[in-house]
Amino acid sequence: MNTMIALPAMRRSAELAPNSVDPDARTVEVIWSAGARVRRASFFGEPYDEELSLDPAHVRLDRLNAGAPFLKVHEVDTLDAVIGSVVPGSARIENGRGIAQVRISERADVEPIWRDIQAGHIRAVSIGYQVHRFDISKPDGGRELWRAVDWTPFEVSAVPVGADPAAGFRAKGEHHDCVLHRRDAPTQEGASPMTDKTQTQASDAATAATPATTQPTEPVETEDTPMTDDKTGAAEAQTRNQPKSQATPAPDTEAIATRAREAERDRVSTIYDLAGRLNLVRSFAEDLVKRGISVDESRRLILDQVAAKSDETRTFPNVSVPLGGRDERITRRDAVANALLHRYSPTLFTLEDAARQYRGMTLLELARESLGNAGVNTRGLSRDEVATRALHSTSDFPEILSAVTNKTLRQAYEAYPRTFMLFCRQVLATDFKAMHRVQLGEAPQLLEVGESGEFKRGTLGESKESYKVKTYGRVVAITRQTLINDDLDAFTRIPAMYGNSIAQLESDVVWGIITANPAMADGNALFHTTHKNLAGTGTALAVDAVGAARAAMAKQTGLDKKTVLNVRPAFLIVPASLELKAEQLVAQNLLPAATSSVVPQSIRTLAPISEPRLDAASETAWYLAASPNQIDTIEYAYLEGQQGAYIETRNGFDVDGVEIKCRLDFGAKAIDWRGLYKNPGA
Repeated sequence: MNTMIALPAMRRSAELAPNSVDPDARTVEVIWSAGARVRRASFFGEPYDEELSLDPAHVRLDRLNAGAPFLKVHEVDTLDAVIGSVVPGSARIENGRGIAQVRISERADVEPIWRDIQAGHIRAVSIGYQVHRFDISKPDGGRELWRAVDWTPFEVSAVPVGADPAAGFRAKGEHHDCVLHRRDAPTQEGASPMTDKTQTQASDAATAATPATTQPTEPVETEDTPMTDDKTGAAEAQTRNQPKSQATPAPDTEAIATRAREAERDRVSTIYDLAGRLNLVRSFAEDLVKRGISVDESRRLILDQVAAKSDETRTFPNVSVPLGGRDERITRRDAVANALLHRYSPTLFTLEDAARQYRGMTLLELARESLGNAGVNTRGLSRDEVATRALHSTSDFPEILSAVTNKTLRQAYEAYPRTFMLFCRQVLATDFKAMHRVQLGEAPQLLEVGESGEFKRGTLGESKESYKVKTYGRVVAITRQTLINDDLDAFTRIPAMYGNSIAQLESDVVWGIITANPAMADGNALFHTTHKNLAGTGTALAVDAVGAARAAMAKQTGLDKKTVLNVRPAFLIVPASLELKAEQLVAQNLLPAATSSVVPQSIRTLAPISEPRLDAASETAWYLAASPNQIDTIEYAYLEGQQGAYIETRNGFDVDGVEIKCRLDFGAKAIDWRGLYKNPGA
């Protein structure tokens, strides 16, 4: 009967052969399997015995012979865990044992491990393997035997303790399909599914593992190579060659040793299992195993350790902050950002004392520094690996890049001349819904109240204008190529250009209202003869024309068409082509002049505003605008909490790096026409 199940990768202990060390080639042989049985905790119920068939037809050696990794204690999460590799083509099966040659890495951090292997201090290794097919049988009166008849060893690891039954339990990683073939009857001719060779190996291993006393003090490895002296081996061979009727009965000491070995396996397996399920460090379980602590006592010590860890978790220690009041990490991050900003523009960003140590460092050197401060070992990493990890790790480097980008963008955004801010009013929008602005008229005139008379009620005239905030944005990507190429412009000059672009967008929106002359709520254009804010005949910019415009604004009435508002202009707005003439018009008279040529003080108080966006619509038209403190003119709004350009950063998904999003939530609208006046010019 065949059954398909999903199994994780398995592990078994093996051994190094220090006498095979070649110091020049940095190689050593590994006996990665001896084929002996190992007791396993079942995935379904009762424990079972596992046997790895070493028939060459049953073992897939492709991955070993392709140069499988030689790891440090089965670590698979970091490149530093690879301390060597299997020499391609060296994996083989000889005399019922799996053998391979391992070449050790020349990295500096691996050198101590290589010296310990040569000295014989590190002898234990463990293999990781996957079973694709088990033949399952159950000898009379015994446990089920799962014999792997199709399996793949895929990695070899150096481990501190070789006799590790718990290493056979579940390992991290994805599951794979495995076929279970159960036999309904005993094997052919009633024989046990173990071969004679396997029985011999198991018997030899049991004999070699027999302790001097009945209390074992060290874990017993079921796959260690049999170690017997010549006399014992000869005696066992003679016993095996005798007929069954003349065979010497097995001594009681062997049965005692077998029971002791099984008890020791259960003890070790239980300790590792409990410690693993409660997320305790492996060294704690190893200490209990080495000291020979019983299962009951181990349970007590494990629970005490869990309780101690729980108390540590509930403790909230005070965080020490430097005298300056800032965390060291934040101080270091700001210093690196300042060094980069100073490199971008020494005149705009002065180098601070804390940043001097980072002056002259390349982007890649700063990335390596940030990884080191975060506890990441960068020794042996390539430039590409440093760049990738710096942009996708818990280091400060993405935040440093974001801070630099944000400051350069903000600096450029604020430096761009936005001329509309002088005569327009800023407000904040709470959301993206339409905002309704009431155009207040004049207050009703006061009426005389006679003796014992009543106060009469009045109403405020009003007209309603509405607009809403819109969102504008772009994404800037900082890739690993930027770091490798040390391209500082990618996140200094480019964001600065975006800052300019955002400020230009605001000016385009506001000045677009002036040039487009949109309709107001009453259906008439912003500048219209009905609104009495548009000259009937265009006149060149001059004292008389400005005087006439001032008079028209002063005569503006309220919504009741009667109340005179006496609006006084504060700004003279002209296209760039009239900038010089406007400045001359409002300049002080330094020399005596004819009375007719004198510019009155009231006109010379006007503040000239020159805007080149007006030239595209007309090079002759000029405007007057009142102060927004006297009357509404044009109103512009930012989303509350998002004034100006806003920056967001995330690790890139579409790009291999960091993405920086520039966003602007902005809107504008002409609220009242009475504070503005236009003359088409001539």
